Amino acid sequence: MTETAIAITGTAQHQAWQRRTSPPVEEVCPGLWSIPVPIPASPLRYTLSYLFAGNNDAVIVDPGWDTAEGRRAVVAGLTAAGAVINDITGVLVTHVHPDHHGLSGWIRAESGAWIAMHPAEAQTLPARLLAGRSAQADAAWLRDMGVPDHDASSMTVDPSQLAQFLAMAEPDRLINDSDRLTLGGREIRAVWTPGHTPGHLCLHDAAAGILLTGDHLLPRISPNIGVHSERDRDPLARYLDSLQKTAEFDADEALPAHEYRFRGIGSRAVALSDHHRDRGAEILATAARLAHPTAWAIAAQLSWSRGWAALQAMDRRMALAETVAHLHYLTSEGELKDGPGRPVEWRGCA
Repeated sequence: MTETAIAITGTAQHQAWQRRTSPPVEEVCPGLWSIPVPIPASPLRYTLSYLFAGNNDAVIVDPGWDTAEGRRAVVAGLTAAGAVINDITGVLVTHVHPDHHGLSGWIRAESGAWIAMHPAEAQTLPARLLAGRSAQADAAWLRDMGVPDHDASSMTVDPSQLAQFLAMAEPDRLINDSDRLTLGGREIRAVWTPGHTPGHLCLHDAAAGILLTGDHLLPRISPNIGVHSERDRDPLARYLDSLQKTAEFDADEALPAHEYRFRGIGSRAVALSDHHRDRGAEILATAARLAHPTAWAIAAQLSWSRGWAALQAMDRRMALAETVAHLHYLTSEGELKDGPGRPVEWRGCA
């Protein structure tokens, strides 16, 4: 997805993105710093962490993936802002994916900072989400989605191999929708935007005219909205509702967790909604022409930015998860129905 109908405000970040380099540490507005933290082996390359610093208070949002390089990047960013790790009083995470929440535990151990997130997000920490889950159960779900055995073996999630993620930090505080927070002397409102994850939060600073969007709104790509097991329901419906919710912030500058800052929140929300509408139409047409429209068969026929053939292993898993999310949404909208057999097939209701 392209950066449709937006105005790029993070020009240095955008230039770095085009050059495939890391952007600089920047003071976005007085007392609010943007700190890039590298993501290992990812096309996204870095997470944009944000530091609220002022009034003897320093809170970092989405500190990034836990690697030695990531820790050095956080320390370097703090140094640029005139702070040290012991100055951190709080860590707030928009959601618990490891490129956002990974370093939270290390920062708490170094500084004694609290960690905060939405209650629904706390329930999806990997240690809880994967409790009682086995590689065998995950492989069975993949087969139910039509994935052939030889592909399922490279796509299966094995909790026993995820020690780093299972150890991600539990929160000390829970933040609900519309909660008012004081971060680095600034008055911030929490905005619950479920979809990308169940407890995803955006953070609004009305005085500065900015909205920290996490992964909810990105300038160039659509965040992954996926179904990964039989326990997931309809995240796409929640995401589309959350996009509508962001319309009230159209006058604000978006500070996303990846890529670069921009204006045009309302236009970007519409573009993302249109993208999912178009994808839904593509899925309906694909399911109608397939003899056996399993999620896997449908996903393999869809248009992907790099092409299906270029996707391997977990990239295909993510593509499948996005496809299943659309299938669940189309079913809830009465446009598809899923059959009782295994693997599951989706057919039009007409």
